[in-house]
Amino acid sequence: MPGGRLTNEDRQHIAAALAEGLGYAEIGRRLGRPASTVMREVTRNGGPDDYGADRAHEATRHRARRHKQAKPPAPPIPDTGHGRDPQAVRDFTESFTALLVQQGLPRMEARVLACLYITDSGTLTAADLVQRLRVSPASISHAVAFLEQQGMLSRERAPGARRERYVIDDAIWLRTLQAALRMNDVLTVASQRGAEILGATTPAGARFESSAELLLLLSDAFRQVMEQWLRNQAARSA
Repeated sequence: MPGGRLTNEDRQHIAAALAEGLGYAEIGRRLGRPASTVMREVTRNGGPDDYGADRAHEATRHRARRHKQAKPPAPPIPDTGHGRDPQAVRDFTESFTALLVQQGLPRMEARVLACLYITDSGTLTAADLVQRLRVSPASISHAVAFLEQQGMLSRERAPGARRERYVIDDAIWLRTLQAALRMNDVLTVASQRGAEILGATTPAGARFESSAELLLLLSDAFRQVMEQWLRNQAARSA
């Protein structure tokens, strides 16, 4: 969070600004914080009509103390005879999860995806994920539904098996690129239409025409990259 954690002084400023009737965006600008940070702070501490700086600060300290309570260590990730360093695997999993979050995935979805990604089999059941991530089955269910919708994993059930398994494969980023390409194509068509309607010789029309040119180049590059990757995969399988 820009500027570090909110201080008691920050909270006093927030309370005073709310009393003035200022919005989250303006309060954030005055504090040098994102508006979303201010909104979360106010929402979880009584809302704009009942926000108290001292009470909010004490509640935050209480939550911090509770979160610092010792937790049992995470179950070790089974090694399949490859001689991996378990701590190095755990450290990498955490850093990879953080990277996925930075790329826009919600944190729980990122944790599930990373957990699947580091397994040699690329498959885990809901029970496996609950045990490894120490979260509720409902959290896993929501995360899996989101990732499946994005094409980042699939479900399978072996004949006679009672439990579904969630599966990740080597084509995960290919499907992500394909989804991005579809959206890119839609934006290209819209940009071309915008240039046509507004007139390519006008500033607004020229802007759309320039955008369409860039998006077309990007689509061509996407397609070339995907075709090359598919050729490489086929060559390895031959």
